[in-house]
Amino acid sequence: MNINAVVDYAVDAGVAVITVDSPPVNALSAPVRAGIYRGVETAAADAAVGAIVLICAGRTFFAGADITEFGKPPVSPLLQDLQALIENAPKPVVAAIHGTALGGGLELALVAHYRIAVPAASCGLPEVDIGLIPGAGGSQRLPRVVGVEAALEMITSARHVPAAQAHAMGLLDVLAQGPDLRAEAVAFARRVVAEGRALPRVRELDAKLEAARAAPGLFAQFRAGHARRFRGFLAPEYAIRAVEAAVNLPFDAGIAEEKRLFRELLDGSQSAAQRHAFFAERRAAKVPGIPADAPTRTIARVGVIGAGTMGGGIAMNFLSAGIPVVLVETSREALDRGIGVMRGNYESSAKRGTSGAADVARNMALLTGSLALGDLADCDLVIEAVFEQMAIKQDVFAHLDRVAKPGAILASNTSYLDIDAIAACTSRPADVLGMHFFSPANIMRLLEIVRGRATAVDVIATAMKLARTIGKVGVVVGNCHGFVGNRMLAARNREADRLVLEGALPWDVDRVLYDFGFPMGPFRMRDLAGLDIGWDAAKSSSSTVRELLCEMGRRGQKTGAGYYDHDAARNAAPSAVTERLILDFAARQGVARRAIADEEILERCLYPMVNEGAKIL
Repeated sequence: MNINAVVDYAVDAGVAVITVDSPPVNALSAPVRAGIYRGVETAAADAAVGAIVLICAGRTFFAGADITEFGKPPVSPLLQDLQALIENAPKPVVAAIHGTALGGGLELALVAHYRIAVPAASCGLPEVDIGLIPGAGGSQRLPRVVGVEAALEMITSARHVPAAQAHAMGLLDVLAQGPDLRAEAVAFARRVVAEGRALPRVRELDAKLEAARAAPGLFAQFRAGHARRFRGFLAPEYAIRAVEAAVNLPFDAGIAEEKRLFRELLDGSQSAAQRHAFFAERRAAKVPGIPADAPTRTIARVGVIGAGTMGGGIAMNFLSAGIPVVLVETSREALDRGIGVMRGNYESSAKRGTSGAADVARNMALLTGSLALGDLADCDLVIEAVFEQMAIKQDVFAHLDRVAKPGAILASNTSYLDIDAIAACTSRPADVLGMHFFSPANIMRLLEIVRGRATAVDVIATAMKLARTIGKVGVVVGNCHGFVGNRMLAARNREADRLVLEGALPWDVDRVLYDFGFPMGPFRMRDLAGLDIGWDAAKSSSSTVRELLCEMGRRGQKTGAGYYDHDAARNAAPSAVTERLILDFAARQGVARRAIADEEILERCLYPMVNEGAKIL
């Protein structure tokens, strides 16, 4: 029977099955909570029912709380009310998980007496990604199930734990073996009843907290070991405090402390900003003029022109997603060097444990190196990542127009240049767009998708879909100098350059912005990307510090020196050479240098970005 529009109730061989169907992700909205609550009450009162299975239809188990309810008046039953009902149910409750059990979804599963999941499922408490901590007992129950260290890592990393690992940790009781999760969950529930198993309540478990109680330095060590990753963010520290409460306080007092910490974050500006960013990323997928059901082109093979830092990073994205890549360079030396760097990056990931040796072999097996543009003839997408000069890019696209197959998408990775001017060199401007990756391209999540005047709807739709495939946040931007990201950064960089002339040094500026919360400052960022992006040796006029550095061969991390000196391990150190160059250049320009306070550095770098962003909007 239908309890309400999103919850169904049925009895199968003495087992009540409560099925939630609330697309797209079965968020724990008020109607969902109310339906489950009534279903559990009905099952508890029915003498013919021996156990209860809670399962979801559609693509996933509960993927979290309904965060659109945050900040609004509460609607009963609250999630905590539903949890109490399930945890204290007189009959075993089995949570049957497929897809993802995230946030409030996992917190609800944790109050069930047993948990079964399909092997492809995953579990996680990702609230720190929106500046929060688990708010429905997750920080108190998870340590009691998987142990304190594992819980700390799960909560502060927001990582989705695969079902096999979750089972090994004790988070899942059973891994389903066949394709019918519902049938297996019902059979398992009947087995629990037949065997007279106990109704374990996680709140009563204490054994896995004892190790932390016996190691008072555990939390300090965890903080120290993750300080760099947590820098600038409140939520990870609050999550640690909440887990500390689980160890040091009775359960109900720990729940109260978790609630207090959650509310403090929810009412703060940082979480509000992170939630804004969370929703903004999702809104970015809705592009004006591109309907959700817009047709897309099949991308089975990708070509990348240029095996340098950017081209190699771009290629790695597709290889990691299982898409074959043809990588083209102009010389065997450059090609071999680029492929060697890619292999080294994959091997470094394997050494860190973020991938395996088999992944290195699989990814590299998908790569084909070439010295001929003609080898791109079978590619469905070709991305140009050559030198940032219009004439060079136009020449490449004119050649691509002759060799690429009909219907192939032709993309430029240009950081600043006019996509329409590039497309004009082809006979197929509808197939041309910008796909601007940020350095390092295999790591940075943002992908600017630049729509030209003639770019076809299905080309944009394909690029957006492909961005998701390779783990990027695709954002469609207009065709203007610098698009959005670099246009805002250019405003900051201009002011940073002025500060360096007037009295600051590059590492002063970088330190202030790093301390404020940026991953790195503008000069470290330039060194990482390469100072010679957009620099033309033939036209260089020694008119800026950057030009002088490039003329000296100091072109960033890749050459071992830029604004900073870089050692073999890529560690950056302030450079006496750069400092002397800046002082001499300022003197030639007649600039009287002065001491510049940190506050002035921050304001002069930050405000131009804000202003430029406002102009873009």
